[in-house]
Amino acid sequence: MYRLHIDIPLGPNENDAIQQVEDLMHWHFADADAKEKIKYLMGNVDQVNYRLGHDEDRQKSNYLNKTENGHVTNKKSRISLSDSADDTQEEFDWVGKMEI
Repeated sequence: MYRLHIDIPLGPNENDAIQQVEDLMHWHFADADAKEKIKYLMGNVDQVNYRLGHDEDRQKSNYLNKTENGHVTNKKSRISLSDSADDTQEEFDWVGKMEI
């Protein structure tokens, strides 16, 4: 299966990068209009998986997903493209936080 991988440099500040990823992923994939467009363009896409990496970390770590001790994991973050808005809200407590 082919997959789209996009590499966007976000700068050296982890907190800023996390906020930028959350805003970008919500803007392009999580809101209702975006889901409709993705389904139209891509067909049977059920979810979008993503992670925030770091150039000096050669592992597939996800800096958006940390343990209670502050250690990063390799578990991907995901946005469900299902018709249920409740699924997205449960997975992403930042939905609605973005200012335009």
